[in-house]
Amino acid sequence: MVAGGRSPTLSAARVLGTRGRGEEGRGEARARARKGRGRGGQDPRPGPWSRRRRAAEVAGSRLRAAASRAEHPMEAEVADAPPGGVESALSCFSFNQDCTSLAIGTKAGYKLFSLSSVEHLDQVHGSNEIPDVYIVERLFSSSLVVVVSHTKPRQMNVYHFKKGTEICNYSYSSNILSIRLNRQRLLVCLEESIYIHNIKDMKLLKTLLDVPANPTGLCALSINHSNSYLAYPGSLTSGEIVLYDGNSLKTVCTIAAHEGTLAAITFNASGSKLASASEKGTVIRVFSVPDGQKVYEFRRGMKRYVTISSLVFSMDSQFLCASSNTETVHIFKLEQVTNSRPEEPSTWSGYMGKMFMAATNYLPTQVSDMMHQDRAFATARLNFSGQRNICTLSTIQKLPRLLVASSDGHLYIYNLDPQDGGECVLIKTHSLLGSGTEENKNDLRPSLPQSYAATVARPSASSASTVPGGWRRGQSISNSDPALLLPSL
Repeated sequence: MVAGGRSPTLSAARVLGTRGRGEEGRGEARARARKGRGRGGQDPRPGPWSRRRRAAEVAGSRLRAAASRAEHPMEAEVADAPPGGVESALSCFSFNQDCTSLAIGTKAGYKLFSLSSVEHLDQVHGSNEIPDVYIVERLFSSSLVVVVSHTKPRQMNVYHFKKGTEICNYSYSSNILSIRLNRQRLLVCLEESIYIHNIKDMKLLKTLLDVPANPTGLCALSINHSNSYLAYPGSLTSGEIVLYDGNSLKTVCTIAAHEGTLAAITFNASGSKLASASEKGTVIRVFSVPDGQKVYEFRRGMKRYVTISSLVFSMDSQFLCASSNTETVHIFKLEQVTNSRPEEPSTWSGYMGKMFMAATNYLPTQVSDMMHQDRAFATARLNFSGQRNICTLSTIQKLPRLLVASSDGHLYIYNLDPQDGGECVLIKTHSLLGSGTEENKNDLRPSLPQSYAATVARPSASSASTVPGGWRRGQSISNSDPALLLPSL
């Protein structure tokens, strides 16, 4: 849908109508004129109004295609997919709340994968009943999945995929742009409104209508259902964030996060921190919740602006990962801030460093902020750029991993050294388009130092760990769970 109504459309038609008048077009017109004059002496060359009408018709078809791509961005991504055809491209993909599952949507339907192993990618479920899926979200490791299709972009469908039954479906006034859910709330984000449902009975609790236009459906929901904080853009022109309490249904505060408009926002697992990035993509900030105070600031880069496509905390909130349209994924470490007095430097270089940092207090604010911004703790090099992708940090087989899913239908798994950081090592590449089996061509695992496994292995009493919200990693909702007994409306 082209924003602004008819004026941009007509203006674009005039611009497109001036194209294509090269030597080839003029040569065809002269040939038609000579042929016409030979038959009856009349010059059939079209007048200016005919040429404009024909150009407008061509422009109109181009504009309709462009408008369709704008209204259905996922379809545009499929059209711009790498070689392999539309059938092999992913229209959407998302990790679940505890990073134990990956959901993908295609033109044919959707699939769910388990992320419990590095070597094998197990497909948990697949469905072709709903074609052209552009939103698919799974509730933790349960059987509840929410699906939205381009065939009915205003309708949300909630399924119990193990039983193969539809729990309910809801229709809205405009296209659904994004869906977020935890064990307490389900959010449906439209361009100019947000609907808050109680996930146990799907009762509509609140409709936020006084929100700025949000064409990308950018919003975040804390997975800790004891607070269910919601964050969404508060301005069209600046990086303002509105923090909303999804349980009490009241606005908590407004955070002036960036000068430019927002590109990404995310909560940590406990809902105590909120990270954000602007459209420039150079600076990532972390704020405490619910007071909205800035606690960390990281610099992703300085040379060029990028589009942040994914921003996510690790489950233990020690790391923050950001991917973009470039070939580099950045991982930042959230060091504990201490109020202890720093020790006096014992060397000349240490003394000069301390004097240099003190001098930044007298520099312009922009320069001083840049000097105090932390850099990436670790990075991962992708073998592609320009493709839409999402990333997450997860513990698989007791080791920390970086996972990157890309729109070309692959899942990349990297090793992350939580002690020294540095360059992450690619250890496995899986195909998401076939049966879910891995590709062996990139399975080149370099030898790791023996101390690495010892430093990253975490002792645990059992294979399942408890995380904020009262649930256990990998826990499946039982059939008696209220979330699976929603009324079929």
